[in-house]
Order: sequence, then C-alpha cells, then structure tokens
Amino acid sequence: MLTPFHLAFPVHDLAAARAFYGGVLGCPEGRSSEHWIDFDLHGHQIVAHLAADTGPRAHNPVDGHEVPVPHFGVVLEWDRFHALAERLRSQGIAFAIEPYIRFAGLPGEQATMFFYDPSGNALEFKSFRDFSQIFAR
Repeated sequence: MLTPFHLAFPVHDLAAARAFYGGVLGCPEGRSSEHWIDFDLHGHQIVAHLAADTGPRAHNPVDGHEVPVPHFGVVLEWDRFHALAERLRSQGIAFAIEPYIRFAGLPGEQATMFFYDPSGNALEFKSFRDFSQIFAR
C-alpha cells in the first residue's frame, strides 16, 4: 500500500478553494482554520493555505503541449480518470490541456489532463491502462 503524500499550496481565497476542491473535485474537507483547509485528495492530504502571492506560471514542452510547472495531481484508475474529466466538463472547468492520450504507443502511454484552480494552481490528473508503466522508460 502506498502511503499518502502531503502537499501544502497557496490560494488567494479560501471560499473559492473550498468550492473548487470540495465541490468541483469532490474532496472531503478535514481540519481548517481561518488561514488554511485540509482536503482528502483520493487519500492524500492537500492543504490550501491563504497567501497573498500564488506565484508566476512557467511551462515546459511535453509531447507537443506546454505543460504548466509546477503542478500536482493524482494518478487515477482509468474509469475514474474519465469520470473526472466528464465531471469537470459538466461544471464548465476550462482545461489548460484537454484530456488526451500522451505518448501513444510508447512506454508510459497515459491519459492526462491539466486545469487550474481558482488561485491559478495547476493540476494534472492522469491514468495508465497498465499501472506497471508509471515509471517506464
């Protein structure tokens, strides 16, 4: 069993973070204060911290797309990935990179998508038909 990771990240509005992570992504809320909120992101602890500066955006070219850096997310089971993509579409979330198959026919073939939270934090969710390919070269 994998142990959960912990990630703290800046947001400019806790109410918007609560609506996005709790409402749009369906992450159960844990502890909170007037300065931060814990969320359960598929078993991982992510913490939205109120901060004045959410930082600049950088990009790297990957498989013909400009990938936002930094970014975070979760590797989901194939069907859960596609269900999340549909949920995001139905909620009107704009994709930075639309869901597609990256590295098609190559080691590490994966479904991936990128989008931003209301504070401009980039998220990537991905899936592998074959989980043994996660670290394939």
